Amino acid sequence: MRLLLKLSGEQLAGDSPRGFSVERATWIADEIKKAKTASPDAEIVVIVGAGNFVRGAYFAGQHVRPVTADNMGMMGTMINAVALADVFNAEGLPTAALSNISCQQIVDDYTHRRALSHLSKGRVVIVAGGTGRPYFTTDTSALNLAIELDCDVIAKATKVDGIFDDDPEKNPDAHKLDTISYDDALRDKKVRVMDKAALALAAEHSKPVVVFELLKPGNIAKVAGGQTVGTSIR
Repeated sequence: MRLLLKLSGEQLAGDSPRGFSVERATWIADEIKKAKTASPDAEIVVIVGAGNFVRGAYFAGQHVRPVTADNMGMMGTMINAVALADVFNAEGLPTAALSNISCQQIVDDYTHRRALSHLSKGRVVIVAGGTGRPYFTTDTSALNLAIELDCDVIAKATKVDGIFDDDPEKNPDAHKLDTISYDDALRDKKVRVMDKAALALAAEHSKPVVVFELLKPGNIAKVAGGQTVGTSIR
């Protein structure tokens, strides 16, 4: 099982609105260690967002060109990746950070061969820099990477336990969906957990996506072990 785990920048901020939470990163490391213990053959790739530092969409149009704004966001992912890798390694979880944006003084460049080599040695691979190009979200980057590395499943970590037929934070009667088809997820405007370009890539390449609650202990291990958790898009 090769799993791609998508983490948002906001999740890496922990309980703070901005910045990087070592406490949250340590918790995530422990959860991934559980997954590796329960499923020793599991290979885990992590792709990170940067909303805890900078959101390109916020700056675009405010005298900052959209390309520059997106580049700012991609550089933010590099901060998260190198910090997360240090925490994971300190917690006894062998990890390598790679980036699709070249900045060799700080982080190794991503290459397909290098990523596979790290995975074959049992290391978690954290990838920063999105696709390395502007105008693509980290969701789309996650699907692109999952296809390139032939991952078996994409796990999108969120604040809630999957996809609902309405916003569960606003409607207490919202019903959770255990499964949803690619077509329905693409058509339904209420499904906003992942952008439509990413979902279209998942559909085109038949890559299952699991949307699950990050902060529920054991959830990452369940996804890595192929157990039912959250909502499955397939």
